[in-house]
Amino acid sequence: MADEGVRAGIVATGSELLTGRVTDRNGPWVAEQLGELGVEVSHLVLVGDRGEDMAAALRFLAADGVDLVVTTGGLGPTADDLTAEVVAAETDRPLELDEHMEKVVGDIIAKFADRLRWDADALAAANRKQAMVPRGATPIRPAGTAPGLAVPPHPERGGPTVLVLPGPPREVRAMWDEALASEPLRAVLARTAPYTETHLRLFGVPESEIAATLREVGEHTDLEPLEITTCLRDFTLEVDLRHAPASAPAAKARDAVVAEIDRKHGRAVFSRTGQTIDELLFDLLDGQVIATAESCTGGLLAGRLTAPAGASAHVAGGVVSYSNDAKADLLGVPRELIEAHGAVSPEVAEAMADGALARFGATIAVAITGVAGPGGGTEAKPVGYVCFCVRTADGRTLARDPVLPGERGDIRERSVVLAMHLLRRVLTGQGEPAPV
Repeated sequence: MADEGVRAGIVATGSELLTGRVTDRNGPWVAEQLGELGVEVSHLVLVGDRGEDMAAALRFLAADGVDLVVTTGGLGPTADDLTAEVVAAETDRPLELDEHMEKVVGDIIAKFADRLRWDADALAAANRKQAMVPRGATPIRPAGTAPGLAVPPHPERGGPTVLVLPGPPREVRAMWDEALASEPLRAVLARTAPYTETHLRLFGVPESEIAATLREVGEHTDLEPLEITTCLRDFTLEVDLRHAPASAPAAKARDAVVAEIDRKHGRAVFSRTGQTIDELLFDLLDGQVIATAESCTGGLLAGRLTAPAGASAHVAGGVVSYSNDAKADLLGVPRELIEAHGAVSPEVAEAMADGALARFGATIAVAITGVAGPGGGTEAKPVGYVCFCVRTADGRTLARDPVLPGERGDIRERSVVLAMHLLRRVLTGQGEPAPV
């Protein structure tokens, strides 16, 4: 939706991506970064480490008229790393040795050579291969051992600008800013502008209800100037609205959509900036001390809470009390309580939360105990029955015991997300969460 319609295609290379052994993490990330710059990504293509397939992908995107192609992978020193060679052939630019980049790569490789006892001849060949650059391209300093390439359109035939990046996601992210600063990328990005974006995050609303809401808005408001995407990710409904800057009709449509979502689903909206539940909780827990007591989730909640850097400022610790003995011995849950109500019960969840508060001297604790399946369910407590209790040191309590849908993995992951939203509601004083 940029004024001049800058479009891009992404080619992620690697035979491992096609076998299912490895999930492509580069393509979606690159697409998100380009979207923030105002570039419309029209295609994301996965290809194996075969030169003819890579070339076919490049020709397809060029024929489709994209302005920019970003490739990831295939820049290593081995024989099946063919991306630079294929890009050079498809853009009609002969490969030439870049002596400066040869030295840069050589210095990087030399740091590992002695320790790893690499073969000197193989080292020299690898060094030279990775320093071969299509004529007229701008090399990009490597974050690993493989330089990137920014290749401008052919001076006579035209075609897309091509940005060539390595395969490891860490290297792609580390090289991204320098790649954008290269002359070929600056030239194509100068023709676009960042979108105006609104990011709503909802919990407890099915995608079908949002679809119905959008249809209702569309009956009296022209939504054509507005790009709307909805996605269910991590059991959270993401609604993203974006449009070209300074577009009054698009802004009017956006405001109408947001107003109707607020009217019908406002209680379920927990973020208006795209902030995730993890990021929200990190901020809300500032000044708090939290402890966890988990049974069926086996520490997954503690893992989420401690994933961000700096979590030690508010996470005291957690107990995975999978067995009844662990619940009794580590959290002080009375054995007679377990015998009377069962390990999966609101009463035991509450006692687990009390135990976590006491054990860690926390200001807030969350407990989870449930039947994750596939076996172990009963008529009274079927698979998916999970009991939650969030309790604060000053006595505030929020408890729930829903039956969650899905298989074992879904139930465990959904339990973690629901527990995080229960925590959010206690910390923000909102009471009961939206139904799941």
